[in-house]
This record gives sequence, C-alpha cells and structure tokens, in this order.
Amino acid sequence: MEHAATPSTPAHGTPPDAAPLRGRFLSFEGIDGAGKTTHIDALEQRWRAAGLDVVRTREPGGTALAERLRELVLHQPMDALTEALLIFAGRRDHLQQVIEPALHRGALVLCDRFTDATFAYQGAGRGFDMATLQQLEQWVQQGRQPDLTLWFDIPPAVAAERLASARQPDRFEAMDQAFFERVNAGYRARQQAEPQRFLRIDANQSVDAVARAVQAELAARGW
Repeated sequence: MEHAATPSTPAHGTPPDAAPLRGRFLSFEGIDGAGKTTHIDALEQRWRAAGLDVVRTREPGGTALAERLRELVLHQPMDALTEALLIFAGRRDHLQQVIEPALHRGALVLCDRFTDATFAYQGAGRGFDMATLQQLEQWVQQGRQPDLTLWFDIPPAVAAERLASARQPDRFEAMDQAFFERVNAGYRARQQAEPQRFLRIDANQSVDAVARAVQAELAARGW
C-alpha cells in the first residue's frame, strides 16, 4: 500500500475531449508490486511542468488523521469490519480535508488508491460483506467517485517477485498469492461494473511500455 463542497465535475463519467485538465479526480489501482507509483510520479511531473494545479495524495492516508489510521490498518491485527470502518473513517476525512476542496478550486487530484481498493482488498481479498461496504461507500462518499481510474493489472506471481527484495512487507503485502488472486478478481469485477470509468493497463511489461500505454489511454480519453 503506497503514498500522501460542490463538485466541479460529475462523480462519474469520462471528461469531454475539449475540456481543460481542471477539477478532475484520477485514481490509480492495482495490487502491491504492480508499479503504480512510478507512473503516478511521471504524470505528476508532466502535469506540474505544464502549469497545472496538481494534488498528489494516497489511501489509506492523505491527511494527518487518515495517516494515523493507515498505520493501524497496515500493521495491527484486526477483524475485517474494524479494518473497513477505519479505512472509511480515514476516507471521510480525506474527502473533506483534501479531495473535495481541491476539486472545488479546479485542481487535478492524483490519488494512489481509493474506494476500489477497499472492495478489492477488504471485500474480495478478505471476504468481507460487499453489501456493508456498499453502504459505507454511500454514507462516506455521497456519490463521489474518481472521474477516471487506471487499474494496473499484473499477475500476482509477477508482483510478488517484484516485491521480494523491495522492503519489509506490511500486513497486506505479506499475504499469500491466493489472497492477491482474489484481490485481482475484485478489481476485475469493479472494472466490469463500471467500464466507462476504468482503464485497464497491462502492467506485466517494461516500465517504458507501461508508460506508453498510460499516455495513449489517457490521450484517447481527452486527458
């Protein structure tokens, strides 16, 4: 797991081709080891260089309170309901303190994971009740979803090889391959439910090839 009002754009939908990159919410999803951070870094640098107001953030986390909750979620044992409640509590603070104000002023928000990760990790991976997650999503987000989600899809075995020497694993990174197979299936289900919002990126390629795919897909959507 990585980095930290009246909406100015619709909660769902593809941005119009002619619209400037302002007041938009882009999330990045995928299992640990998919390589999201490299491509978030590149987009952040490119769009800042173009003079755009870019807000870089992450989940769990993004605010002082949410970062404290993140540490508990990643490192303390707890049941799935407690885990989900802490994640959504952090998300509520994150939305109120960072995401909604940024969108309201017309910024471009880049978020390393958002609510799709909760359905993939806590729902599909941990086997927690999806209906409860949907209720929490409705209460906390009140319709707010990313305008576009980049899902970095990679076989769990390949992701595990990448992570093997990267760092000391947190509670989720230390899960077995079967867990990440379920998480990947959870992401796939979210993509199939909202294909207009999701862009699937084949992350089982070289960094340069993935970067080209990201740029091509974003350009095709008018970003």
